[in-house]
Amino acid sequence: MAVHKLVLDDVFEEALFTLIAIHCTIEDYRLAYLLNKHLGINLVRKPLDLDYNNGKSTYSIFEWEDNKLLTKWNLVSNICKTQETPKSNQQSLFSTQQQITKTFNLIPEHKGVNYFLKIDNDNNFRKEAYILSAILNIPQVVTAFNVDVNQLKSKDNLIFS
Repeated sequence: MAVHKLVLDDVFEEALFTLIAIHCTIEDYRLAYLLNKHLGINLVRKPLDLDYNNGKSTYSIFEWEDNKLLTKWNLVSNICKTQETPKSNQQSLFSTQQQITKTFNLIPEHKGVNYFLKIDNDNNFRKEAYILSAILNIPQVVTAFNVDVNQLKSKDNLIFS
């Protein structure tokens, strides 16, 4: 009996995108505005946020498609804070309504990062150093750095389509 061997190296090619982590304390819309201004792009908020865990955690997302360079830019929040009221214990003398704040991260490996800038490009993208330099020149940004996507365990969370 003949043995057939299938080689699937080219089929499951890694996604080609650049991921830049941004640490700052400003709101997402202000950061999108500053990135638009300093990078010459046009990020626009998507009508629906990213929804994980059936609404337990949602992350704001901004998007822009550059048709000239065939590039898609996404600015996504890494932190989602939700408030919950615990179920009241009927046996207590006083009813206390405490709010519990839970924090969820889109990429748990980088809990200190506030936002990620994902740049999808099928071609070789060579502007990473320029983009990182422009982001670091924004006064409200504390720090920004490239993230090696191959080292992330939760890189499936970066699939937005």
